[in-house]
Amino acid sequence: MNLIEVYIQEVTRRLPEKSRGDIALELRSTIEDMLPNDYSEEEVKTVLEKLGSPVTLAVGYRDRPMHLIGPRYFDVYVSLLKMILPIAVVISLISMIAEYFIGYDGEEAILNVIFDVIAYGILKTLEVGIQVFFWLTLVFAIIERVDNGKDEQPLTTNLKKWSPADLKNVAYIPKKKIITKLEVFGSLMWTAIWATIYFYADHLVGIYRGEGNRFEFITPVANQEVLLQYWFIVLIVICLEIALAIYKLIKSKWTKGMAIFNAAFQLISTIVFIVILINPDLITQNFIMYMTDLFEITANQLKSWIIGGGIFFFIVGAAINVYDGYRKARIR
Repeated sequence: MNLIEVYIQEVTRRLPEKSRGDIALELRSTIEDMLPNDYSEEEVKTVLEKLGSPVTLAVGYRDRPMHLIGPRYFDVYVSLLKMILPIAVVISLISMIAEYFIGYDGEEAILNVIFDVIAYGILKTLEVGIQVFFWLTLVFAIIERVDNGKDEQPLTTNLKKWSPADLKNVAYIPKKKIITKLEVFGSLMWTAIWATIYFYADHLVGIYRGEGNRFEFITPVANQEVLLQYWFIVLIVICLEIALAIYKLIKSKWTKGMAIFNAAFQLISTIVFIVILINPDLITQNFIMYMTDLFEITANQLKSWIIGGGIFFFIVGAAINVYDGYRKARIR
């Protein structure tokens, strides 16, 4: 393991993106100047010990001080904030969406309900974010003052003092190989969105007519009874997608095993949705009549466009996703 590269990574990841490259070069040069030509791992550890904790060094490179939460607890504070905030937001959004759909009586157009959910969801996200930020900051501010500066040595996320030996527990991960929590969160949100659309397609996907600021639902695109015939295999696809997202969260980087899992999932999901798409009874007759009159085409032409376009979309999307997964897994 290259302790120097891992040490530099631990310092620069705590700095603004725009300054990381220059500081990494400067820090690497400093470390190399402090080492002999033919150095050993123990000599590297000695030099890193002199430089001190990556947290302290990162604080020194920042152009603004941290007064409310000092360097001793700041890294632990930020790590907990990054972990707790997404969980709290997801739980609140899921509970809010469930509340809306459970209470839906069918009288209001579903598109109007979606707009209401989006607007309230944004407010709910801001409210939860502020609450988490306030209470966590308050707790750490109290801890900081109760500690009263007895020891200025920064703590790691496991609440112990840092030492060069800790670098052995940190994997050096190239930037393009990293899987961020935001990516995992986005994946889970996308699963929730398409699953909701699938099981409520007769209320969500269709022809709408605008009347002022409101929308009237005219006719659905898909036959809901046909969609529900495949509910079990669609549920399997949903579970696999959630499992892949959790796998990404645990690993935090692309690996060969994850690329294989991703490829298998893309293959299975593509086959499932193509089978559903080619069902001759999937598209409703009302939608076919409306669209053929609007565009002056035959029903067979309309079905060919929808089915052909859908198959092309699924295959190309899956191929890009599989290629991207294997490409990132091969990065060293």
